[in-house]
Amino acid sequence: MFMSWVQMLLFVSLLSPTSVQSEIRHYSFTVVLKNTTRLCASKPIVTVNGKFPGPTLYAREDDNVLVNVTNLIKDNVTIHWHGVRQLRTGWSDGPAYITQCPIQPGRSYLYNFTLTGQRGTLLWHAHIAWLRSTMHGAIVILPKKGVPYPFPKPDKQKVIVLGEWWKSDTEAVINEALQTGLAPNVSDAHTINGYTGPVPNCSYRGAYNLHVENGKTYLLRVINAALNDELFFKIAGHDLTVVEVDAAYTKPFKTDTLFLGPGQTTTALLTTDSGIGKYVIAISPFMDTVVSVDTFTGTGYLIYNNTLPSIPTTVTTMPPVNATWKTLVFAESLRSLNSKQYPANVPLTVDHSLLFTIGVGIDPCATCSNGSRAVAAINNITFDMPTIAILEAHYYGIKGVFTDDFPGKPLMPYDYTGVQPTNLQTMHGTRVYRLAYNSTVELVIQGNSMLAPESHPTHLHGFNFFAVGRGLGNFNPAKDPKKYNLVDPVERNTISVPTAGWTAIRFRADNPGVWFFHCHLEVHTTWGLKMAFLVENGKGPNESVVPPPRDLPQC
Repeated sequence: MFMSWVQMLLFVSLLSPTSVQSEIRHYSFTVVLKNTTRLCASKPIVTVNGKFPGPTLYAREDDNVLVNVTNLIKDNVTIHWHGVRQLRTGWSDGPAYITQCPIQPGRSYLYNFTLTGQRGTLLWHAHIAWLRSTMHGAIVILPKKGVPYPFPKPDKQKVIVLGEWWKSDTEAVINEALQTGLAPNVSDAHTINGYTGPVPNCSYRGAYNLHVENGKTYLLRVINAALNDELFFKIAGHDLTVVEVDAAYTKPFKTDTLFLGPGQTTTALLTTDSGIGKYVIAISPFMDTVVSVDTFTGTGYLIYNNTLPSIPTTVTTMPPVNATWKTLVFAESLRSLNSKQYPANVPLTVDHSLLFTIGVGIDPCATCSNGSRAVAAINNITFDMPTIAILEAHYYGIKGVFTDDFPGKPLMPYDYTGVQPTNLQTMHGTRVYRLAYNSTVELVIQGNSMLAPESHPTHLHGFNFFAVGRGLGNFNPAKDPKKYNLVDPVERNTISVPTAGWTAIRFRADNPGVWFFHCHLEVHTTWGLKMAFLVENGKGPNESVVPPPRDLPQC
């Protein structure tokens, strides 16, 4: 992935021993349309600074980051800094109508946040409609000056952003689906740093090439920025050593395949010791149910220096599309580093014990083609988006925008992964769940079997959490907690809930504000599989939401 000379200078300065402990990092993001050709067809796409993927944001742990975003397209925009804790700075979190009104055409907004206690790989993306299909990029947070990595120092670092590509305009795709009530069309290809690789029936040969030297160690920062697909990632002839996920260090483990849901990141060491040659880099989707998915395998190439054109390319075999076992092995291999310097501070006592069922449903729709439309819900409540930001309504005490009665458990318990109820209709509301500052939460996310059970990558804004347990079938509150890992569970901000299964997470509500919780499959977010936690202020200004900035966009 190419860097501009400005980014290169910033990256070099970040690596320089003369860098100060923490700095203010300034970025300017301009949202513009860029005519782009893939799959032998061109279309205008929404980009930042005309780049796809967008520019990489480089900083160090504890740096203050200022990003001025100017909107020069006809649609409203926002940007979410996915995985950034945003301690007390929810105004800069980015989800439209949750923490801010969108940036209107011709307007600008300054996102201002500090990377407190965070280091590793994250991503940024649009957080309104389906604009994030092309409006996304990487966030690289280096350790503080003088602080080494807790793994062998790499010789070089590379950012690899995975995505999806539609021949059609993605806004038209989702708008048509909402009008018909049916599921949207799946993507036409998968991309690696914006390129699909060779495709059938098309002369287009654009592919991402990773040029490497023999005998070196590379730190690969892999990001799944796809809209709707969980993805496998492999490099032919090479193993990878995972050292971090979602900007949290892990115990190192070796694997030939990475598995990432949308919004997840995995940082891994690659040792170039397989011999001079050209090796396929491949990504392919995971789907272990009847839901349609784009089965196109995106490809790129790892090319050793001095490789002759006559040397044949080494290929690889991807896991089957329904390789559930592969995803489970990868998930079970992830453990927090839990060292003295980077402890796993898992809450051992719980103030709020929650059970959220997640899945899809069917609501009546008089204007839809078949009289009904697909919806999605948490605890059978489909989230209705408000017309002003919930954080703003909370801060100013504006009534009638939301209610704080989101149920902590299903209102009508049933056999969640067994025989589904005959009534598939959901309730609607703009409901939040209220938490006292510094309270501890255990949330069991239970997938259900409504219509078509599937894996759900779920994302919590404003927090990291610990994934203390997971299983297939229904969660058993009497037996399953006995098998929790409370010592070194993986720390994440986005976690996949297995198909017709459950995942248990724990976190401490030490960040006041309004924090979105949703499925990171964009189709499910659109359908309403989302809610928000409202964390009250603590004592004094250091435990309270900061005042809103003067340039906060208005609805």
